[in-house]
Amino acid sequence: MKDIRISSPMSGTLIPLNEVNDPVFAGGAMGRGAAVKNPEGKVYAPFDGEITVFFPSHHAIGLKSDDGIELLIHVGMDTVTLNGEFFTPKAEVGDKVKRGQLLLEFDPEGIKSKNLDTTTPVVVTNHTEFGNITFELNEQEITSEPPKEEGQKVVIEKDPEDAKYDNLPKHERVAHLIMKYVGGPDNVRAAEHCATRLRLIVNDKSKIQDKQIENIDGVNGQFFAAQQYQIILGTGFVDKVTDFFVTLKPGLSAGGNKEAAYEQMTLVQKISRTLGDVFVPIIPVLVATGLFMGIRGALLSLGSEWDPTFLKMTQVLTDTAFAFLPALVCWSTMNKFGGTPVIGIVLGLMLVFPALPNAYVVGGFANTLKELGIPWQEAAQIAEYADKVPIPLDLGFITIPLVGYQGSVLPALVLGIFAAKLQHWLKTFVPDIIDLIVTPFLTLAISMLLGFIVIGPIMHGVEQAVFGAVQSFLEIPGIGGLVIGGLQQVIVVFGVHHVFNALEAYLLSTTGADPFNAIITCATISQGGAALAVALKTVDKKKRALYISSAVPAFLGITEPAIFGINLRFMKPFIYGCCGGAVGGAISGFLGLAGTGMGITVIPGTLLYMNGQLLQYFMVNGIALAVGFGLTYMLYKTEE
Repeated sequence: MKDIRISSPMSGTLIPLNEVNDPVFAGGAMGRGAAVKNPEGKVYAPFDGEITVFFPSHHAIGLKSDDGIELLIHVGMDTVTLNGEFFTPKAEVGDKVKRGQLLLEFDPEGIKSKNLDTTTPVVVTNHTEFGNITFELNEQEITSEPPKEEGQKVVIEKDPEDAKYDNLPKHERVAHLIMKYVGGPDNVRAAEHCATRLRLIVNDKSKIQDKQIENIDGVNGQFFAAQQYQIILGTGFVDKVTDFFVTLKPGLSAGGNKEAAYEQMTLVQKISRTLGDVFVPIIPVLVATGLFMGIRGALLSLGSEWDPTFLKMTQVLTDTAFAFLPALVCWSTMNKFGGTPVIGIVLGLMLVFPALPNAYVVGGFANTLKELGIPWQEAAQIAEYADKVPIPLDLGFITIPLVGYQGSVLPALVLGIFAAKLQHWLKTFVPDIIDLIVTPFLTLAISMLLGFIVIGPIMHGVEQAVFGAVQSFLEIPGIGGLVIGGLQQVIVVFGVHHVFNALEAYLLSTTGADPFNAIITCATISQGGAALAVALKTVDKKKRALYISSAVPAFLGITEPAIFGINLRFMKPFIYGCCGGAVGGAISGFLGLAGTGMGITVIPGTLLYMNGQLLQYFMVNGIALAVGFGLTYMLYKTEE
């Protein structure tokens, strides 16, 4: 393999990559290279080539030289959270560039004002194709050598002391070694697990020895996301490891790291995680309802004839959750923010109280009133229109339209947050002897008034504007699905994908269908296909088995093992997976494919498309899988 030399794309101080305050770059997971500390604010092309990637937030650029060097320039740490603020692009994706050409300007002081590090990693992502890689800046030079190999494996020396754990049960041995290499008990603040991963909050990320953790027999990969250090262990095994892990530090309990994680998150991550915490508890009932809808639709489409009473009973089964969705959202929000959940239920039910005009009826009759030229205030005084228009609440200086909030999400969410905070505030001064009576009464009364007069109207308008715009974008033939399908897994990488739970709930409650589910299914299965292609091209048997075990969960709707364990580490498979998601999403949009529920995708998601769309569902999944797998298998070169 030939040695290469690359000029630094920016001025500043050249430092070794392992000094970067980010384990992903410092550990070499993104490639070999160097970093520029205190950069001056301009990024230039270091060679003749082409811009292959330019992130929408403008914080990172991917280049490919005319002789095959693939370079990633990542300006600062966590700067993706700035959403393009302080960045001014001077070129675009696909541009042919010459050495020395200005590609990007940015404001280092502005970035620092947001408490973000401006140190910029510059890495060769296809580093396995080269020998020594040298970066030069004025008189400074930094050279990174290829890792020493034994066959196809990088040799990591095993600590002789680890042998004392060899005779322990596998889950205990893995737990002990993880605790050792994450920096010991004093470095672990909290721990919990999900379906496949042990999730840790640590005090000092620099103490983590990630390569040693990856070398533990039983660990399938590791990464940082949403301020959590996540170690992929696999379904079932992760439960055993976590249960024993928490016994290694007195006072550490499984599931106690959410608040610790919140303290370290960016604002966008906090919003996303909050929405996730609110909607995840109610997703099972929405999934079950969607499954019932799909089964009923499949049976009716096959010509089955049902008794009207029995059909009505099935509608009770499928429609109740969506009819009273604000009650579910308000309950979960109160529970999340520490309020009394039953107060949240009552507040949510108030928003859909039967005496209030139904939101769907009011919305449907609005166009009729417009055609008749009758203001809603006047229509409210006409008996035949009374139940089809809002009830006017005259406050003297303004008239508030009172209406039910059937199918709304944001009014119930914000009202639940307000009520929980109000209840906590009331408890600070209401005497304990009357707290049981006074606090719930004042919480309900004040929250109800503000809910209908202020929070409800404002948040309902915001909801219709924001979700309506997204819904309209989704309905643009091909374009909406192409963009969302291509970027959805990028959003997963940054840990802010939970924000879409509210969107899906809104779509289901207002339209009865979820086109977003169909699009993200394509993004998910394509990443699985890309990971599977890497596995099949891998010569080393142990690595191949590890990669296959990481790829399989993607076909059940869980992509993190495939993304962080395989695709992102080699970058190209991740990009090819995004391409498959974009193609599948575009076709899904053209076909108008939409699920009857949310929360499950790929193979389990099949149950959401039994209402006559099963063939189309199989088709778009097959296309997305074929593109992600095919591009990776044909274009990706393994290190073997």
